[in-house]
Amino acid sequence: MGFLSRTLPAVMAAAFCLAAQAQAYPTKPIRVFVPFPPGGGTDNIAREVTQAMAANTKWTFVIENRPGAGGNLGVDAVAKSPADGYTLVIGQSSNLTINPWLYARMPYDPQKDLVPIGLIGEAPLVLVTSAASPYKTVADAVAAAKAKPGAINYASAGNGTVAHLAAERFQKAAGVKYQHVPYKGVAQALTDVVGGTVELYFATTPTLMGQIKQGKLRPLAVTAAQRLPDLPQVPTLAEAGYKGAESSTWFGLLAPAGTPADIVARLNSELAKALQQPALVKKLEAEGTRVLGGSAQQFATTIKDDTARWGRVVKESGARIE
Repeated sequence: MGFLSRTLPAVMAAAFCLAAQAQAYPTKPIRVFVPFPPGGGTDNIAREVTQAMAANTKWTFVIENRPGAGGNLGVDAVAKSPADGYTLVIGQSSNLTINPWLYARMPYDPQKDLVPIGLIGEAPLVLVTSAASPYKTVADAVAAAKAKPGAINYASAGNGTVAHLAAERFQKAAGVKYQHVPYKGVAQALTDVVGGTVELYFATTPTLMGQIKQGKLRPLAVTAAQRLPDLPQVPTLAEAGYKGAESSTWFGLLAPAGTPADIVARLNSELAKALQQPALVKKLEAEGTRVLGGSAQQFATTIKDDTARWGRVVKESGARIE
């Protein structure tokens, strides 16, 4: 009894301190890593979402771009950070569910070294070409590839990205072969596609929508199951005659494994509030992103299920990075 009388108050005091710490969170700026260069779709989404969260909470978010290795560098930096809720990452399909199959050596395990906070949104991809390109339709691009196998090139933001694998699925469905030109991000890829140096480009709608609306890029097809509201004139790949090539990518917020459950719940709650703001929803939808939201557990399930799904695609493509 004496032991319990001494131990119980200590346990209660510790629990009280943890609760008080979570309630006071945050007491300093929160760093949010974007594992890609500035200016891309993931970077835009990170800034728009954290700005909406900051407006609601008066918290301070600091965006840090840490590109490299298909997003692995930025995600790994967060996975190895203190689990205190002050270092987060915007992860996406490629670095959480594709890279584990693609890279011979991964510096982190997405399902063990990170804790999901919540999904943000989902975006299909668009197949585009330069506005000055002779390709007016998907059929034109397919015909060119059949006339000159391997001579027509296409860009992606890197080996093993969703865009790269989407292009592989499209080539299989169309029975053609293009030359893959991987970039280290979207900025230079966009420049080269607009300029005509590279003929085709698969990328997410947030990455491309601005250039499409400015008339610099011509959209040929979308990888969604249905046409996009902001690109109603652009057919789906299935409508163009190439079924089985549907692809999309999602974005979500994560923290290092071991982050206190109270802090994860608080972040999930504030993310959910931000995603309910009409202004943010309108902005994301205008860029081609469908808002998702949901619980941390739903996000964890998505990561697990998509890891299995993309594993099959990577194996079929033969893609591998040593």
